[in-house]
Amino acid sequence: MPLRCVYTDLDNTMLGRGGSLLRDADGAFSLLAVRALEACHRAGVEVVIKSGRRKAQVYEDARLIGQQAYIYEMGCGLVDGPEELFLTGDLKPSEDRTVYQQIADSGIPALLLERFAGRLEYHSPWHTDRQFSHLFRGEVDMREVEELLREHGRDDLRLVDNGISTRRSEALAVPLVHTYHLIPRAAGKANAVAVHMRRRDFAPEQCIAIGDSRGDLEVAPVVGRFFLVSNGLDHDPDVLATVAGDRVTVTEEPMSGGFYEAIVRSLAER
Repeated sequence: MPLRCVYTDLDNTMLGRGGSLLRDADGAFSLLAVRALEACHRAGVEVVIKSGRRKAQVYEDARLIGQQAYIYEMGCGLVDGPEELFLTGDLKPSEDRTVYQQIADSGIPALLLERFAGRLEYHSPWHTDRQFSHLFRGEVDMREVEELLREHGRDDLRLVDNGISTRRSEALAVPLVHTYHLIPRAAGKANAVAVHMRRRDFAPEQCIAIGDSRGDLEVAPVVGRFFLVSNGLDHDPDVLATVAGDRVTVTEEPMSGGFYEAIVRSLAER
C-alpha cells in the first residue's frame, strides 16, 4: 500500500540543533531534511507537522515547507487549509475566555508550580500567547501529577511529556529538563492525527509518524508505523515503555538524519 502521509514533530525530529531545518544533531550544515521533504513531494506524500508549538510558529514552518495542514499546541488545534478545528473536548473557547484562560482559572497551573517548586517552571519565553496549553519545563513524577489532578476534581486535564529541553532557569534543580504541556484530556497529537486521517480517508497502513517524545509516541497506535528518532531514546531510555506493539522503529540517526532515514526507508519499502 503506497505511503500517503507523514506526521512529524518539529524540534529534535525534523529540525536539527537549534531548531534549524538546515542543521543536523551536531549543528553541521545538512540538507537531509530538505531531501526527505523533496522525496515526499515527488511521491505525492503529504507532510503534516504535529507540534507543541503555538499556532503562529507552526503556521510559519508549514508555510515554509509548502503544506496547508498542521497540528499545533499538542493536538489542541488542527488547521486544514481554510478550516480550523479545536479538538479539546468539552473545554471550548468562549467569547471572552480562551481554553488557556479557563485552565488558568481552574487554579491547576498555580497548584502544579507550588507543589513542584524547584522541579517545575513555565517554559519561558514560549509559554505566552497560547490559546490552549500551559507550557512548563522541569522533571516531575507523572503519576503524582495524575493523582493531584484527581484529588482536585480535574480529570478533564492531563500533563503530557513532549521531550527534552536545554533551557532552564537557575532555580530549576533537576538533572534533566523535560517540556510538559497541560492540556484538556480529550486533546493530544494522536487524536489530531486520527481526525486528519479521517478527513483524508487515509488508512493507518498508508501513514507513518515521526517524533522524539512520549507525547509523540501516543500517535503510534493510530498509524501504520511510528519512527522514534534515536535521540529520543538517548535522552529518555524508558520512553518505549509507554507504547506496546511492534509499530515502533528506532532510527539509527538522530534528529533530521533520523527524519530522512524514516521517510526514505518507508518510501523504498513500498
